[in-house]
Amino acid sequence: MAPTKKKYYAVARGRQTGIFSSWFGRGNAEEQVRGFTAARYKGFATVEEARAWLREQQSGQASRQSPARRKPARQQPEQPAAEPPARKEDVVIYTDGGCTNNPGPGGYGAVIIRQGKRREISGGFRHTTNNRMELTACIMALKSVESGLSIVLHSDSRYVVNGITKGWAAKWREQGWMRTKTDAAENFDLWDELLELCQERNVRFVWVRGHAGNPENERCDMLATQAAADNPRTRDSNFESGRTTVTA
Repeated sequence: MAPTKKKYYAVARGRQTGIFSSWFGRGNAEEQVRGFTAARYKGFATVEEARAWLREQQSGQASRQSPARRKPARQQPEQPAAEPPARKEDVVIYTDGGCTNNPGPGGYGAVIIRQGKRREISGGFRHTTNNRMELTACIMALKSVESGLSIVLHSDSRYVVNGITKGWAAKWREQGWMRTKTDAAENFDLWDELLELCQERNVRFVWVRGHAGNPENERCDMLATQAAADNPRTRDSNFESGRTTVTA
C-alpha cells in the first residue's frame, strides 16, 4: 500500500508560522522554512493533526520562556517568528553515484558527518543508471538522518542539485511528472521520494565539482565505484521494469 501523502504542513518556527495546505508555491510552507536556521515544521495527512502538533509546539515554546518574555495568549500563530542567530548545519552530507557503461551495474556512496562523528553508507544495483544512483545516494543519506535537523548536502551532480534548487522536480510533480506537454520527466519515482524527504527536513543542496580534490567527494566516489564493482545482485526494480516515467 502506498504511503499516505501529506496534505497539510504545520510551521512552528519559520518566516511565517501556521498551517499551510501546500508545500511548494508562493507563500506556502517551503518558502517559510527554506534557508531559515532552526526551522521547525512537519507534514500531516489531516488539518486536525497539523493543528494539534502546532499547539503542542507552541505550548512547549511558551513554557520555556521567562514570564517577562512570554507571548500574550491572544497572539495568533501566524505571526512571523524572530529569526535566531545563524548557526552551522547539524548534519553535513556528501554523496556520489554512478554505474558502469550507463546503464549497467551501479553503486552509490555517502558520508554523513554529525557532531564530529563521521559514518559512511554505500550500496549497489545490478542494472541501473548514473542519474538514478546520484538520486539514490541522496535518498539513502537523508533517510539515515531524522527529521527536524538542519542539513547541508553536497553533490557533484548538477542534475540533482539543479532539480531541487531550481524547482524543476517540484514543477514536474505539479505537472503530473511531465517536463513539457509531450516529454515525461525521467526517474519520477526517485524524485518523488527525494522531495518527500526534503519536505520533512531542512535541507540545503550544494554543488561541488567532482574529482577536484575534495576529500569527502573523492571518498564517496570510491564507495560508489566499489559498490558497482562488487557484482551487486540487488534489483533496481522500477528501472528494470520500465517504471521510471509516467505513461498515458
